[in-house]
Amino acid sequence: MTLYDIKPKFQNLLRPTVVKLHAQGITANQVTLFAMLTSVALGALLICFPDPRWFITLPIFLLVRMALNAIDGMLAREFHQQSTAGAILNEVGDVISDAALYLAFAFIPGISPGLVVLVVLFAWLTEFCGVIGQTLNGTRSYRGPLGKSDRAFIFGAVALVIALWPQYLEWVNAVFALSALLLCWTCLNRCRSAMEAKNV
Repeated sequence: MTLYDIKPKFQNLLRPTVVKLHAQGITANQVTLFAMLTSVALGALLICFPDPRWFITLPIFLLVRMALNAIDGMLAREFHQQSTAGAILNEVGDVISDAALYLAFAFIPGISPGLVVLVVLFAWLTEFCGVIGQTLNGTRSYRGPLGKSDRAFIFGAVALVIALWPQYLEWVNAVFALSALLLCWTCLNRCRSAMEAKNV
């Protein structure tokens, strides 16, 4: 069970907005590109000004980014905007956005840069393992326990703690270490899913 499992309910809430965006001529690729560029901009801001108080912006933005990710997919599927370029932009945009946002944690004094980089690398690997399934059998794997939405929830919560209760900063390294382990588990689950589907 991951946050990905509640995605249909989240999409239903966003559907009126998606219809309005389509009526205004907004495309799925434009939404994907906007999400990536704003992620890079916020990540750069947090890296340049690594004051814990600025990290209050991250949980808010991560929620917005989740909405944008859902919106671009709905525009593509429901309004026949699916394309090879869009699929590439979606995958590349996600890993760039993750790196831009999560690497900012490495610049906060007291947080291990090595752990942050390790988590970002494993996050990339989970997405790669998910795409492997699509390559082998046409079905992308979203198995957890730490998929994209789950990562956004955890690191958004960490950012909130850093901003509001910096006295608990020492626990953040433990969260990153645990996240690295859960990401390894996620990679294994997604590879296993690809092999199971291939053998069916």
